[in-house]
Amino acid sequence: MATLAPPSTRHPLGLIPSGQLWLPRASLTACLRGAMVRSTVGYALSETQRINRFPASPLCSLSWWFQGRSEVLLPERPDTMPGLHSPREAYPGRWVLSGPQTRPTSSFCAEPTHAMMVMFMPDALHQLTGIEPEALTDRSVDAHTLLPPDWLAMCEAVQHQPHDAARVECLEAFLEPRWQACRPIQALQAQRYGDWALHLAQRAALSAPGRSLRQLERRIKRWAGLPLRELRGFGKAEQAFFDTIAADAAQGSVKWADVAAGAGFSDQSHLCRVTRRITGYAPQALYDGIYGDEAFWAYRIWV
Repeated sequence: MATLAPPSTRHPLGLIPSGQLWLPRASLTACLRGAMVRSTVGYALSETQRINRFPASPLCSLSWWFQGRSEVLLPERPDTMPGLHSPREAYPGRWVLSGPQTRPTSSFCAEPTHAMMVMFMPDALHQLTGIEPEALTDRSVDAHTLLPPDWLAMCEAVQHQPHDAARVECLEAFLEPRWQACRPIQALQAQRYGDWALHLAQRAALSAPGRSLRQLERRIKRWAGLPLRELRGFGKAEQAFFDTIAADAAQGSVKWADVAAGAGFSDQSHLCRVTRRITGYAPQALYDGIYGDEAFWAYRIWV
């Protein structure tokens, strides 16, 4: 049974505790990273507080809206993050399937909204559905166009559950037998990106004839949607994120040079470049946003 991750002990004053992270049952940890649920129903938010910021991610996702709806905020220039007055685009379809994202994304909810995003390990989604994550990289599509009929029936069942716990339970009950039938013999239980990237490389080397570097890279990209180098970059960035939180909790301040060294970056500038590429913000600006800006709720629930 899925469990609700405990709330942060440092939830910022003045920000609503509306985001929740559901962690998968033990038998699905190599398949699901988790489910993020967000409800702003019953809260009074300013227009700016209705923006949602998400990092680039190697994960695939499947999203539901139970009340309200979201729009994609489109950046006006590649090197800037979109804001309140940026162009907007409706998400396609009733349920939305998204692939790995190589750039940070933002959305806007014009009205009170209750939604759930379930995050799949991309190789697991490939095993379960045959969908190749590479074809979905940097895309969001109407789930009706790609998911098999039994998956669409599951989406409908989740849509009509009475509360979030029942929705996650319905999803997991659907996935459990299917994942047990198709999961790799030695599926990785740890969920850190760095460990997963290493495990994926090992699987690629052992799974089929042809072990040249080019063949391995093609195999990994077909399973995960991204090349191994980018997956390793996400691993370093994730390590830096958790190191930052740990340093802040222990010392009350963050030394970015120490965080960079601990996560395997060549120097602080390297950390800044990667953080900006994945989140759209420099490390200090990201840190300030997590603890002071409603839009960064998705980052906060991982803390």
